[in-house]
Amino acid sequence: MIAYYFIYTKKLMKKLHIIAILVSIFFLQACVHKLVTVPVKVAYKTTKGVVKGTVAVGKAIIPGDSDDKKED
Repeated sequence: MIAYYFIYTKKLMKKLHIIAILVSIFFLQACVHKLVTVPVKVAYKTTKGVVKGTVAVGKAIIPGDSDDKKED
């Protein structure tokens, strides 16, 4: 009877370990998502601002490249 109890307890503990791992993975999924997406959003916004600034400076420096053409 005691041997059966220990065998049953070992099986139960294995199942509980698996359930605990699965629950941990589920809860940590949101943290991993946040760790990945936040830096990507920051990098995107920074790069977008730099590119817009570079285009504006390029348009200001290049002579004769305006939309107002008065040679008609």
